[in-house]
Amino acid sequence: MTETLPDTSTAAHEYPSPRAAGCPFDPPPALRALQAERPVSRVRIWDGSTAWLVTRHDQMRALLGDPRISADATRPGYPHSSPGTQASSRVRRTFLVMDDPEHARLRRMVTAPFAIRKVEALRPAVQRTTDDLIDALLAGPKPADLVEAFALPLPSLVICALLGVPYEDHDLFQRNTRVIVSRSATPEEVVTAQQALTEYLDDLLTVKRAHPADDLLSRLAAERVNTGELTRREAAQMGVLLLSAGHETTANMIALGTLALLENPDQLALLRDAEDPKVVAGAVEELLRYLTIVHSGRRRVALEDIEIGGEVIRAGDGIIVAGDIANRDPEAFPDPDRLDLTRDARRHVAFGFGVHQCLGQPLARVELQVVYSTLYHRIPTLQLAADVDGLPFKHDGLIYGVHELPVTW
Repeated sequence: MTETLPDTSTAAHEYPSPRAAGCPFDPPPALRALQAERPVSRVRIWDGSTAWLVTRHDQMRALLGDPRISADATRPGYPHSSPGTQASSRVRRTFLVMDDPEHARLRRMVTAPFAIRKVEALRPAVQRTTDDLIDALLAGPKPADLVEAFALPLPSLVICALLGVPYEDHDLFQRNTRVIVSRSATPEEVVTAQQALTEYLDDLLTVKRAHPADDLLSRLAAERVNTGELTRREAAQMGVLLLSAGHETTANMIALGTLALLENPDQLALLRDAEDPKVVAGAVEELLRYLTIVHSGRRRVALEDIEIGGEVIRAGDGIIVAGDIANRDPEAFPDPDRLDLTRDARRHVAFGFGVHQCLGQPLARVELQVVYSTLYHRIPTLQLAADVDGLPFKHDGLIYGVHELPVTW
């Protein structure tokens, strides 16, 4: 079980801790200190309990691949990210916070459309959507908000097409997703947003059962709900997960990645002038490593005693593996605080690691490769239209990014 730390010189740091002023892309300084001095250490979270924070790259991979830890958010000692996520776990269960074999059984139901071969077949459609949005951006007023005009619509349009969700409903699912991923939202607000999306997907599944199409929700309805393998409610909750994660994360990577490149013009020039798809693919991996937008850690709970990093994590202790600082581990990535698009960053943990690593990562990679190889080539004079220090960063979100990004050209 999690416990309260004694008042000693090794008392727990608060987690999450603030980033340093003027360093919006870097993990908090407190995490750097812990990685150097106590890479496995106790931290205090929002509810006053403590959990083990793991900050080293090799230790994170070891733990996330260890069957002695659980992703089950209903277990005692699980270190919830916020009051909202704790409340949500009581009313919503997805494979994201389940253990095998149930996790594997449910995940397999939606794996096929995200396989690399299937996703690669979507590349031309992603390219067309990217070009259409850039056309509209160039035809519109300057300055423009890149989040609203480009970064958010692109992955929303792609995931809507894949799932079979009408894009004209984007205001509904984007608004509710923002609440779900906000650490400052109240439990009531998160549960209400979760229920609104579940009811929306439930209604949509009813339509799909009567009028199936060539999309993932129709296949879920026909192959899982109609056969009794899933209830309609379970299928709806699975749809909520895929719809929310399928647009929110990539949208933030597009916007934050663009900002990072604008702040590193030498790296932007490398990407803008790149003709080799392998160079673009490598640049995407480095941006994923450098930014690590899932900045609230992967949450787990120990099932058995585990010795790691000179500490013993007891059965029932909460565990947080911090991917943002693990991706800045100098033993894994030399000179880790430098954005270097020529770096081999393929061993990053931005998508997690082990059986729970992100299902949609092949789709995210295709979207980012298309965006990063197209946007700056078509708008070579793209520049920030605001002071970077005044931008509204998502410090309060479970997913890091910017609420808006004013740009001109």
